Amino acid sequence: MKTAEDIESYLIRMDANYDAVGENIWVVKESGADLVASIAGPVLVLRVKLLELDRVEEPRKEEFFKTLLELNASEMLHGAYGLEEGVVVATDALELENLDFNEFQASLDDLTLAVSKHYPVLNKFTPKQAA
Repeated sequence: MKTAEDIESYLIRMDANYDAVGENIWVVKESGADLVASIAGPVLVLRVKLLELDRVEEPRKEEFFKTLLELNASEMLHGAYGLEEGVVVATDALELENLDFNEFQASLDDLTLAVSKHYPVLNKFTPKQAA
């Protein structure tokens, strides 16, 4: 089973910009988003916040959720979108038992790509900010 030391060595090997913020918890700063990696029992959980749900315009929420589900089904290879305390998050869970570097990197890359690619699509459902 992989340990916290293995996860940290993967981050170093990737030359990732990260901070250890607690026991078995890292914040990886990629593509303008903070991705949190944490060990929870036999699983490594990867999580990144995308958008606060209350920012989505009320008349467009149904269209927003439809778009979110379509992106979830068609473009999320290693994770899924979900809601957590009023925030849209992208998450993935990897078993530590057989986790290797390639699987770790693929999952991290998929989540950061999803954020950079999908955030502009989802942000269109929020009101424009005054300049």
